[in-house]
Amino acid sequence: HYLAQSLTDQGDMFRSMVEHGDGKLTNYVWEITDAAFEEIQLLNPDVLIISGDLTLQGEKKSHEELAEKLEQVENAGITVVVIPGNHDINNPSAAVYSGSDRFPAEPTTPNDFVRIYDEYGYAEANSRDPNSLSYTYDLGPAMRLLMLDTCQYEPRNRVGGMIKTETYEWIDRQLEDARDDGVILLPVAHHNLLEESKVYVDDCTIEHSEELIQKLEGENIPLFLSGHLHVQHYMQNNDIGIYEIVTSSLATPPCQYGMLDYGDDGSFKYHTVPLDMEAWAKEQGSTDKNLLNFKAYSEEFLNRVFYNQAQDEFERMNNFDSLTKRQKDQMAKVYAEINSACYAGKAVEIKDKATEKAGYKLWGENGYPSILSQYLESIVRDATKDYNSLEVE
Repeated sequence: HYLAQSLTDQGDMFRSMVEHGDGKLTNYVWEITDAAFEEIQLLNPDVLIISGDLTLQGEKKSHEELAEKLEQVENAGITVVVIPGNHDINNPSAAVYSGSDRFPAEPTTPNDFVRIYDEYGYAEANSRDPNSLSYTYDLGPAMRLLMLDTCQYEPRNRVGGMIKTETYEWIDRQLEDARDDGVILLPVAHHNLLEESKVYVDDCTIEHSEELIQKLEGENIPLFLSGHLHVQHYMQNNDIGIYEIVTSSLATPPCQYGMLDYGDDGSFKYHTVPLDMEAWAKEQGSTDKNLLNFKAYSEEFLNRVFYNQAQDEFERMNNFDSLTKRQKDQMAKVYAEINSACYAGKAVEIKDKATEKAGYKLWGENGYPSILSQYLESIVRDATKDYNSLEVE
């Protein structure tokens, strides 16, 4: 969710967008990006995979600026591969933020995307799908990445994901080739393969994904990687099939990335790594108190944004009109607490105490038909484990 620095003066409109957004620390996305790429260079992995939503709203300048930063990672000897997310291409929301106004910014076409990220997957692709921006990429002799473009951006941009019929035909050929070549195939997409969100299914899960699930499980592919939700999560299809890991957004607290160790036998170990912004800030000689105390600042920020989300919902819907200001405050606080823990993949840690609070009970009594009420219930039902690590033999 990178934004080119030249596209904002960090004025009133920009600050309002951040404070009433979905939790992205866009006001610090430049520092977060630089710190992450420096940290990743020290880790020296085989590959850095970015599974879409590279930019805030698909601004062409943002893509170009991010690609320059990715060059530093590749120059350190680390392979970088990317695919687009729903924010990245033909996005009508691409904007410049100036003072109290926002103006249209130049968006990014599919051809622009491939040109800008040519060196990050496309130029060295093993195979390219002629009907989408999907491709395969060989990570040495034993593993191949299946980078799937699940986005809808023609004739207009949509939030939800799907795969074209023609692309399924290409996928079939890639599955056959991987079997013939004796390589492990690791599929990656922006949108989710499984119903990771029980409330926002239409916007998050790939449309008719059961067809893709059947194809992947037919080849005994054990793992699928995705993003989109901004929530750290994983699940297994029907408790016996393919696993999917959804890595939370780097720009959203707790600002973490995923580390995957994959064995030649298909076993894998996954865990998240919180970005050490405080150490980076000290090393840079920063005097910004928010960066020097980033953990506390980012936690407070995310809680405030989610608190604002709830209060905005109260203003939109008249079923909350009978509640007092104090009751709404209680509801907004517990919503923020539970949702923040969910984004970190750790709602299980606070579920019991949070659901005993008066604010949570008020949601149950007064929430319907608010989508936030349904979302809160789905978080609590799903809070059965910590979703930050997974090991499958």
